[in-house]
Amino acid sequence: MKHIHILGICGTFMGGIAAIAKQLGFRVSGCDANVYPPMSTQLEQLGIELMQGYKVEHLADEPDMVIVGNAMSRGNVMVEHVLDRNIAYTSGPQWLLDNVLKDRWVVAVSGTHGKTTTSSMITWILEYADMKPGYLIGGVPQNFDSSARLGDSPFFVIEADEYDTAFFDKRSKFVHYRPRTLVINNMEFDHGDIFDDLSDIQRQFHHLIRMIPSNGLILSPKNEQAIADTLAQGCWTDTEFSYDAISGTEQIKSSVDGWQATKLIADGSQFIVNFKGQEQGVVRWNLIGDFNIDNGLMAIAAARHAGVTTAVAIEALNEFINTKRRLELRGTVSDIRVFDDFAHHPTAIEKTLMGIRANVGDKRIIAVLEPRSNTMKSGIHKDSLPASLALADQVFVYQGEDVKWSVKQLIDDCCQPCAVDVDIEQLISKITTYAEPNDTVVVMSNGGFGGIHQKILDALAAKFSNLV
Repeated sequence: MKHIHILGICGTFMGGIAAIAKQLGFRVSGCDANVYPPMSTQLEQLGIELMQGYKVEHLADEPDMVIVGNAMSRGNVMVEHVLDRNIAYTSGPQWLLDNVLKDRWVVAVSGTHGKTTTSSMITWILEYADMKPGYLIGGVPQNFDSSARLGDSPFFVIEADEYDTAFFDKRSKFVHYRPRTLVINNMEFDHGDIFDDLSDIQRQFHHLIRMIPSNGLILSPKNEQAIADTLAQGCWTDTEFSYDAISGTEQIKSSVDGWQATKLIADGSQFIVNFKGQEQGVVRWNLIGDFNIDNGLMAIAAARHAGVTTAVAIEALNEFINTKRRLELRGTVSDIRVFDDFAHHPTAIEKTLMGIRANVGDKRIIAVLEPRSNTMKSGIHKDSLPASLALADQVFVYQGEDVKWSVKQLIDDCCQPCAVDVDIEQLISKITTYAEPNDTVVVMSNGGFGGIHQKILDALAAKFSNLV
């Protein structure tokens, strides 16, 4: 039995690699700076050996291969040991290609936003159609019991990230995946720590597009100029496009040759699916927001390319449970709803708030934001952030110690009242004091945010119990 050791095993992607390797029959061990639930629990249940911290002695068993996570860099003692001792090493994406993806029909979901949700939708549609797909998703898909699986069919669904692969491979992860079906949800500037501008990102997408076979399919929205410019650099594969959702009062034009949704309810919780001007069926689900309609259309189209009829795909989406941390309702206290959302880019923040606004009408929205991604912490998006928050009635922002710009400038730049705090407990106190019945609190961060969601719910429960 070959032994692989994974550096940075507790990240969602590397944890998924570990689970798949175990299913393939490898002996799997790994270490991380912080080994903690839920990933540690999931891996231990699979019989994977976990070790705390980065220590040379973790490699005493001399593994056959070390898989290096992209959080590892030169100077890490284990990285230096692997290089000095000439131990065989590779990246997670390359290992996945060599051991799993090279023989599969890969459905890859890329783009700045919506990758996790759309990947989860496609995987669920294929599962619903009894196609038993493999998958690796950068989140917790609630229709399944894990974030990764080898699968029992030719199909493999993967969230295709444009972030770099490893310290020794600065290409985007997704160039290793060789998809036959490629979804490009959108394309904006992000990851300012590794890309200089949007053209840098487009170059990586061009490299990916060059690998799609001529009998494959590329799916993307019609109105994204950055995607159109990227495809214009060279495309040898058929394309299908989706169009913006319209309201039920508008007329479908016969000239629309791709996918479109007609909303039956303004918040997007019910919509008709149209393809080439022909009605395909109605999605009725618990999700809201036009961005989720976009994700749903991409999922239906990708599944259709894999052989699932549109009717069956719609049935599956009617039973889809949204991925954790994607506009997830964490609880309700005295008619105050508290949502957890992964939004950490101005566009995603704006779309999240648009979905909530369509859902609540003129009731108050309280936006709670932690600028936590490397790009947000650097201040690259600080000028576009105030406009992205415009649909909220009140904004609360946490100034983390790693944020390199003064978030307090948002107080002047936001069109609505804005409060900034460097202490999470004080921020929770202010949110709790402000919140009243029928408000909606939307917490937006790509991290744990100090467990603020449950703390807000607990504080609200204490506030209103004292009023009884």
